[in-house]
Amino acid sequence: MTTTLLHLDSSISPDGSVSRALTARFASAWRARHGAALRHHHLDLAAEPVPALGAAFDALGRRAERKGVLPLEEIASLAQTPEEEREWALSRPMIARLLAADVLLIGAPMYNLTVPTGLKAWIDRITFPGVYQDAATNEALLRDTRVVLVAVRGGGYGPGAPREHWDFQVPYLRAYFERSGVTAEHLHVVTAELTRAEDIPALHDLRPLAVESLAKAEATLDALAATL
Repeated sequence: MTTTLLHLDSSISPDGSVSRALTARFASAWRARHGAALRHHHLDLAAEPVPALGAAFDALGRRAERKGVLPLEEIASLAQTPEEEREWALSRPMIARLLAADVLLIGAPMYNLTVPTGLKAWIDRITFPGVYQDAATNEALLRDTRVVLVAVRGGGYGPGAPREHWDFQVPYLRAYFERSGVTAEHLHVVTAELTRAEDIPALHDLRPLAVESLAKAEATLDALAATL
């Protein structure tokens, strides 16, 4: 049986990115485990940005929503303009690829307290009324999809940190995927904190905590790659 891994990176740094290193670590372990039975699709959302939504996407989405939950293959027939056809042609393959994935792996560094614009553009592009529900039963189509969110932050935003309430990265991603039908047992959030402790003088005293956080993230990802 073929297993499909959809792997997204959103860091704008091609070199020295902690989130890229961590997702690569998971993907490598995953490939080693599954071998020939694995399909690994890698999307670099920084190198190949997802086009931003246009007004036609909104118009088509509203029209589809008024129809209720529709099979994916019927949505194209609702398009009334070339612009709407283009918007759906951009979105449908991305939605289909997510629906086909057994595991979704996302590298998400924190930028300005939330996710990178490249990742947000992908989320906007794949979000369309009803596409993650079964048209016949209304069951969540992502209920069996396992999601691994690798959330990297230069500072400290974890539980008990002074800036915990400034974290609009992990709560946002968790809420989005839960709303989309991913179950709590299949949603795994792995964080690496204080990744700028080595190069920001104000954080130098926290370097031991940074090392500990990264080691914990690596161990957690190794364990997930061995069991998911």
